[in-house]
Parts: sequence; structure tokens; C-alpha cells
Amino acid sequence: MLGNLCDVPGVLVGHATDYVGLTGCTAVLFDAPAGAVVGVDVRGSSPGTRETDLLSATGRVDQTHALLLTGGSAFGLGAVDGVMSLLEERGVGYDVRVARVPIVPGAVVFDLAVGDPSARPGPAMGYEAASLAESGPFEQGTVGAGTGTTVGKVLGLERAMKGGLGSASVTLPGGVVVAALAVVNAFGDVRDPSTGGIVAGPRLEDGTLADSVEHLAEAERFVRWGENTTLGILATNARLSRPEATKVAQMAQDGLARTVSPVHTSVDGDAVFAASVGGQASVVMAPDVVGAWGARVVAEAVLRAVREARGVPGVPAVSEIG
Repeated sequence: MLGNLCDVPGVLVGHATDYVGLTGCTAVLFDAPAGAVVGVDVRGSSPGTRETDLLSATGRVDQTHALLLTGGSAFGLGAVDGVMSLLEERGVGYDVRVARVPIVPGAVVFDLAVGDPSARPGPAMGYEAASLAESGPFEQGTVGAGTGTTVGKVLGLERAMKGGLGSASVTLPGGVVVAALAVVNAFGDVRDPSTGGIVAGPRLEDGTLADSVEHLAEAERFVRWGENTTLGILATNARLSRPEATKVAQMAQDGLARTVSPVHTSVDGDAVFAASVGGQASVVMAPDVVGAWGARVVAEAVLRAVREARGVPGVPAVSEIG
């Protein structure tokens, strides 16, 4: 097993990264004729998303062909067009008789304040990420949608630490695989739930890490609308309906609550997608079991995101201050 999202059969992951502008995007493709059954749960009050309404329990279209997580704030949603273009070239999409329309929901993180604010993922970068998507090991940390991410901004960006992109997986009895990918750009700090200790967060002048909640009273002059978000994609080969996938996404949010403090704030756009890949060939497991383990792998993916990250100018990573 790879220990990442690609442990779920039929899941492909690809990155496109701008290391000069400090932004990027990550495409997750579902390599199956009918794509995947996907649900979503959005908790933050400042989300930037595309096509998430289509994933509601009452949505008519029951197939999703790819997901895109991207930097660039709302501008970055244009990168979805590139993913759609690649899939259309491959003949992948929802059959509307006169064409096949690729169903590609997406979500963004705000990274404009870290690198070049005029550098944003667009269709070309989305196309690149999708064209590079494959099943196997993939880079984690400061890459793709995690390139310009930061955490622990309660005392301002100058005291923040590097966020990133991470992934984890687990194999359960009966061959059920539950895996997650997280892009961590949180307002709050990141904690290890096994110890309660702060792994990455606001840096104090003495070099220690601050508890974000304890400094919230000071935060008002630093907080800006929508500059934070943690995104997650949970994938499994367990067979799920759309309502069940939505419930799994809701439960997987617990993984964010265990590792990010505070989480789901008015200045975060936290969202988690849950994908059941494999159609009728999928194995059977109760959604509650998938969701409970999903929360665990989401938490592990969040920790890997910050531990695998490399620092950028002015924003150190865990590996550089440990």
C-alpha cells in the first residue's frame, strides 16, 4: 500500500505547481466509466466552491468524473475548465446526447497573500494537473494546491507557519480502503490529537508556538475575509449512495476538528468531499464505519501536510523549526 489517496483503486492524483508565484492546483480523477458517487460537506463560512450544489442528496446527476482543489482564491476556480477540457478530449463525461459533459466540482484556498497575488491557477494549470494524474506515489507538502498555504494566522501572516498537502489511507477488513487527501490553509493551529501538542501554529517571539484560541481576542485586527480554508477529499472503494457519501463527508469533518484549532470559523471555507469509487463492483461496508475511519485518515492527512511541507520566504515549515 502507498499510504495515500491512490490506494483506492481507480483514483488518480496529479499536481500543477507554480513555485515562483507560490500557487498551484491538484486534480483527482476517477478512472471508471461512471466516475464516482460523491457527496460534500461545507462547514466554513467563507467557502469558494464550484458545482457543489450538484452533489446534494437530491441532485439528478449521480456521477462525478474528477475533483479539483486549487489555490488562487475564487480566481482559481477557472482551473476547473482545464480539467474538463482534458476529460472531454478523452470522451469522459455525463452523456447529454449531443455531448459528454465532465462533472468536475472544485474548491479553493486563499493563497494570494503569500506569493504573487497575480499568479493564479487557470485552465492551463488545471489541464496540466489532470494530464499528470496517475495512480501511485505523489509528492506531498509544498506542492499543488498546498504550495501557498499557511496555518496559525491568529497573530498575523508574519507569525504564521507553512501549511501544505498531505494524504493517508487505511485498509479495513474485507478489503475496504479508506483514504484521504487534505490541503491545509487554516486560520487556526494544527495539533497532534494523540498528544494534544501544537505541531504548527502562530510563532511567538521566544520561538514557542501559541495556542490560537487563547489569542483570539488579539486576532480581530489581523483577520481578513476568507483568507483561510482546509479542504479534504475522502475516497473509498466501499459502495455508497449519494446521501451516504454526504454523511461520510460530514463525519470525515471530525478529522479536521481533531487537528485544527479553531476550525470551521467565519474566516475559513472548510469543505470535505467523499467519493465512492467503483460502482457496483464496490465492496459493502456501513457508511458509519467508513465515516469513522474517514475522520482518522483525514486527521493523519492534515498532520502529514504540515510535516511534509517546505518553508517559503517569510513562512517557515515544521521541519525547519523543530
